[in-house]
Amino acid sequence: MTTLPLILVTNDDGIASPGLHAAIEAVSDLGELLVIAPLTQQTAASRSFPPRRGEIVERTIRLSGGREVQAWALDGSPAQAVRWGILALAPRQPDLLISGINYGENIGMSVTVSGTVGAAIEGATFGVPGLAVSLEVEDPSHHLNHSDEVDFSAARFFLRQFARVMLCTKLPPDVDILKLDVPTNATPTTPWRLTRLSRQRVIHSGVRVENGRKFLQGYYRAFDPETLEHDSDAYAVLVDRVVSLTPLSIDLTARVDRAHLQSALSELVRQVETSTVKCSEPA
Repeated sequence: MTTLPLILVTNDDGIASPGLHAAIEAVSDLGELLVIAPLTQQTAASRSFPPRRGEIVERTIRLSGGREVQAWALDGSPAQAVRWGILALAPRQPDLLISGINYGENIGMSVTVSGTVGAAIEGATFGVPGLAVSLEVEDPSHHLNHSDEVDFSAARFFLRQFARVMLCTKLPPDVDILKLDVPTNATPTTPWRLTRLSRQRVIHSGVRVENGRKFLQGYYRAFDPETLEHDSDAYAVLVDRVVSLTPLSIDLTARVDRAHLQSALSELVRQVETSTVKCSEPA
């Protein structure tokens, strides 16, 4: 008998998120599911491992049509949920990890903050290919709550499409994760594009001044479409309004000629040591 693929499903918005439930519905017939997610909202948790003892509890998720799915909720971060799922709950190595569907796009430099991407990174360190899925949400207040006003149907369609692809074939070398970002107005007929991470900051933090002291307060989206890279995830989603698919590697080493860089740095070290080059001095 052929063993069904094992699909680990998680998120960073918490076990009660409709986005997580949409992800489960999208792949429920593609294999055996292992659902484990944070007990509470963990947006911006990245790949963090908070120094607390996480309690794990069994939950029942009720999907559309009344169907029920058994799941686990961990009082911890998305990455902790993934590690617990792989090491303690999975009967075998998962074939695919799906993280999402997230309330709010994860594009550009924000991906290192994202708990959605952080969960996928944690899975990738165990050799599990990841699909991190996020849906653009116009109202920032929806990023931190489980609003029923958000329509996940298009994101669910593309999640299922690329999950099937990833179950049928291995990702190329140096590709550990596919990051999928869906515009809020997308439909199943919206084109998709392979992109790279924008190097620009799209999500900004607000600052509140109180009694002469400054505090970070919330966040907002701001960008200049004229300076966004045309081949980036940000341009695809925010300007061209198409679905963005970005291949990510957990190898953060810069893609440079290391021999050339070592030679150049060695020469600079020699010059600094012999005082033949002047460095900027603080005033």
